[in-house]
Amino acid sequence: MSTMKAELTLEGEVQWRAQAGSGHSLIIDGPVDAGGEDAGFRPMELMLLSLGGCLGYDTVMILRKMRHDVIGYQLTLIGERAEGLPAVYTDVKIEHVIRGHGLTPEVVQKALALAEQKYCSAWAMFAKTAKLTNNFRIENIS
Repeated sequence: MSTMKAELTLEGEVQWRAQAGSGHSLIIDGPVDAGGEDAGFRPMELMLLSLGGCLGYDTVMILRKMRHDVIGYQLTLIGERAEGLPAVYTDVKIEHVIRGHGLTPEVVQKALALAEQKYCSAWAMFAKTAKLTNNFRIENIS
């Protein structure tokens, strides 16, 4: 079992300084109309970013282990949330744009499937409440 640590300290009306066990920190805040100063990420934005970071990291590592040269990667995530509370994500569409040499749809699909089904912990957590859809575009560089 792996243990991670996170600490949050209230620094404003609804603004928090968040620090991870790795020592990195960021500000979490709410919108101005909810008492925030719009000085940082919203908690649910971080959830979406975490999904993208986990899935992108795992996919790149898998492609590189398969000896494919990935030189650029961009993810765009669009998340829909439930109307009622708690307003969990119910649908997330993920668009991958992968740049590299000699990439094929079959190779990228295989890497994404491995990331989804085996490696990406955030995917496993999101899949409990949301329909997750991956689409990708390959930009092969000569």
